[in-house]
Amino acid sequence: MQKLNIVGGGLAGAEAAWQAANRGIEVNLYEMRGPNRTTAAHQTDKIAELVCSNSFRNDDPASAIGLLHAEMRKLNSLIIKAADSTQVPAGSALAMDRDLFADMVGSALEEHPKINIIREEIDVISTEGKWIIATGPLTSDALSTKIMEITGEDKLAFFDAIAPIVYKETIDFDIAWFQSRYDKVGPGGDGKDYINCPLNKEQYNNFVDALLSGEKTEFKEWEKDTPYFNGCLPIEVMAERGRETLRFGPMKPVGLTNPHAPGEKAYAVLQLRQDNLLGTLYNMVGFQTKLKYGLQKEIFSSLPGLENAEFARLGGLHRNTFINSPKLLGSKLELKIQPNVRFAGQITGVEGYVESAAMGLLAGIFAAHEMHNSTVNIPPADTAIGSLLMHLTYGAESSTFQPMNINFGLVPPLEEKIRSKKDRYKALSDRALKSLSDWIKE
Repeated sequence: MQKLNIVGGGLAGAEAAWQAANRGIEVNLYEMRGPNRTTAAHQTDKIAELVCSNSFRNDDPASAIGLLHAEMRKLNSLIIKAADSTQVPAGSALAMDRDLFADMVGSALEEHPKINIIREEIDVISTEGKWIIATGPLTSDALSTKIMEITGEDKLAFFDAIAPIVYKETIDFDIAWFQSRYDKVGPGGDGKDYINCPLNKEQYNNFVDALLSGEKTEFKEWEKDTPYFNGCLPIEVMAERGRETLRFGPMKPVGLTNPHAPGEKAYAVLQLRQDNLLGTLYNMVGFQTKLKYGLQKEIFSSLPGLENAEFARLGGLHRNTFINSPKLLGSKLELKIQPNVRFAGQITGVEGYVESAAMGLLAGIFAAHEMHNSTVNIPPADTAIGSLLMHLTYGAESSTFQPMNINFGLVPPLEEKIRSKKDRYKALSDRALKSLSDWIKE
């Protein structure tokens, strides 16, 4: 039997390789990063390195992303298994130690008898053999050019931004305190999973002024027309949209009580989330930025509680790349014009770690069945993974297609009307998990 070639060792490529190999397919997994080559965003050459947040977001199955977690667990997802095994406290979110997570995924693939990891750049799309392109946000220029040539597209890229990480021991806990919003207890947590730094009105306004006036990273000529994705805007871009934007976004002060100032309500709050199992590193939630490094230290160290903060990593930009999937892909992620090639992960136009891995999961399953000359239906539309697939392949309008996170707006509504949003989401989740179980049996 011929081998399946998968390009890209991120979450989608790793998941696709795992799913196909577990179905008896020999897999070549190509990753261009190695000891002598990296990218602008990666810190290591590890398979499945998390380059932005260390969180998979809400793990409650009554939320859309939590439902996707639950569905992927049912489908033996390597990515979710590794996240569960390397989890750190994060309120209701599923967050993990990023190094242990990548190590676990990498080891599982390296030890699999059907998977061969090859450290080599692929810069062509072959008409021979079976391929999955899962190169994600950092697709090489050469491969991006080839994709544009084949598909006739003239633009594939936009920008994501990375948030800084702070050493916990350098945070001033005479000012900061531990608490999740509304004391919510999530998986592995105790309701005190975030570090909170309060700002009064003057401090907040000074911070916004500094963001607006701070010198930003200069774009290269070819980057200047690249748009941002709204789900990962740099904090200074959010500030440009209105002085109060941050207070109603990542710095909202709701659901928190400052033990250092009982009865005094903060005007805004910076939250930091645990980034590693040891609990020594915390990332600044929502503080992705394109500020220059020197200014980042100056501006972020002006925030209450961070006056003496030391940064394990400062923020930065990385390019994202995606194709117009509703126009270009068939129902099983195959390229219409060249069906021996599938796409998976962020390059398909999903946004988020888990959504990317989910499309890798499906691409691996579809490729394996095709190579075994067997048939498999697409997952039902009322599941999270099925609704996301169908949004990509024909549910979205191709002329206005933009990256999408999973949300309940993608699934068909319930037949019965349920007024309570909480109860409605629970019913949608229950329906989805039953539908997925039936699909798995088939």
